[in-house]
Amino acid sequence: MFAIVTIAGQQFKVKEGDKLFVHRLAANEGDKLTFDEVLLIDDDGKVEVGTPTLPNAKVEAEVLGHVKGDKVIVFKKKRRKGYRVKKGHRQQFTQIRIASIKA
Repeated sequence: MFAIVTIAGQQFKVKEGDKLFVHRLAANEGDKLTFDEVLLIDDDGKVEVGTPTLPNAKVEAEVLGHVKGDKVIVFKKKRRKGYRVKKGHRQQFTQIRIASIKA
């Protein structure tokens, strides 16, 4: 059984027991979260598709912790103009584990 769910503005295909990194959520470590924007559920070939979401479907998850992603370097340059800019960025992520999918 799997589901396609919207978490923090992004769509994820999840199964029970999966661990995901999603954009940082306002939750503490160990909190239980419920996501009710479920777009699709596949239960061993029996597919339910929402229009746009399924009304009674929920995905429950547990927050495992907060981490930072890899550093991304942004370098801009215009040749022969003396313009150079170097910036770095590290995205904040929340690691969650999918506890259950309820249709």
